[in-house]
Amino acid sequence: MGGDLSPERLIFAYSLGIFPWYSEGEPILWWSPDPRMVLFPQNLKVSRSLKKILKKNIFQIEFDTEFERVINMCASVKRKGQTGTWITPEMVEAYTQLHRLGFAHSVEVYKDGELVGGLYGVSLGGVFFGESMFHTVPDASKVAFVHLVERLKQWNFDMIDCQQLNALHGKIWSC
Repeated sequence: MGGDLSPERLIFAYSLGIFPWYSEGEPILWWSPDPRMVLFPQNLKVSRSLKKILKKNIFQIEFDTEFERVINMCASVKRKGQTGTWITPEMVEAYTQLHRLGFAHSVEVYKDGELVGGLYGVSLGGVFFGESMFHTVPDASKVAFVHLVERLKQWNFDMIDCQQLNALHGKIWSC
């Protein structure tokens, strides 16, 4: 508990498998869940329905073109069954700084020129630490995730640290 969100502290924490997660008005809380949800890029299993969506090419994919917009959308897009966000203005500032330093990355998904989905996370060594994702149209975040995994496979990444299991992971991964 405590500390700051300086690039040095964040990089050190991630190198130890620790990440910040707290709400506005609280002290910074640091987490390292056990068990940990990790995925291996080579185990990606794309459903038939998602394959059909990918083949239609209705989405355009970009990497690292609108990082700050993606993180702000992750913070502001409403999620079913959730209120508020853990992505505080300080987190946005800290991760944007990590992006400028080359450690944080985003995937942007566009439909008809409009940003409709995306994700962001931190990259250290052969590990991508997924932080958050959003979508405003169905399947856009899944499409972002699949494109991220394909890119990580090209770059021989060892794993994706998802921190915690969520419904998306169970739908498109063979763990």
